[in-house]
Amino acid sequence: MLSIKQLETAYTAFDTYNSFDPNIEESEDVFYPKEVLYAIRMTEKLKEYAPDSDEYIQLTVRCQHIGRWEIPRNSYPMNRKGYLQWRNTLALHHAKIAEKILTECGYTDDTIEKVKFLLQKKQLRQNSDTQLLEDIVCLVFIQYYLEPFAAMHADEKVIDILRKTLKKISAHAIEEAVKIPVSDKVKILIQKAVMS
Repeated sequence: MLSIKQLETAYTAFDTYNSFDPNIEESEDVFYPKEVLYAIRMTEKLKEYAPDSDEYIQLTVRCQHIGRWEIPRNSYPMNRKGYLQWRNTLALHHAKIAEKILTECGYTDDTIEKVKFLLQKKQLRQNSDTQLLEDIVCLVFIQYYLEPFAAMHADEKVIDILRKTLKKISAHAIEEAVKIPVSDKVKILIQKAVMS
């Protein structure tokens, strides 16, 4: 049974933790700590894409990047191996923070374990909940972060990232992704990624 009050309490706790992110981003003339804005966008996308999602999925989506700034990318070697180590460490970091907050919010061990499982992206492709989380992550990236990423990197790198992204998401998410408005340049890069 989904408790709106408990869910909102958890959202507030997640956002309060993320409010310490020193990185600031602007959206519609409002400035946010980066991970607060990301969390809001994730929640909004889930409501749009899968509005009837279980409470543990809503919780996971809201805290997917919690405390991300506390382990910067450059704390690991700047290569593929270092990137994977960083991502694995981050997943455990997110799960640890989420566990503490959800316990304080009175959630059951079962809900907490489900959230931790999803934050670690376990059984992608085999588990429908993990796949849903990945779909939301990728759709949010395409809608809000792809354009600035493409402006900062060579076309080949962007195409490679898009190719990997498309492999990770479901057919339904791909259908939704193509509806997201993008610039002509990015549209061409997406087409190249699909064809490659």
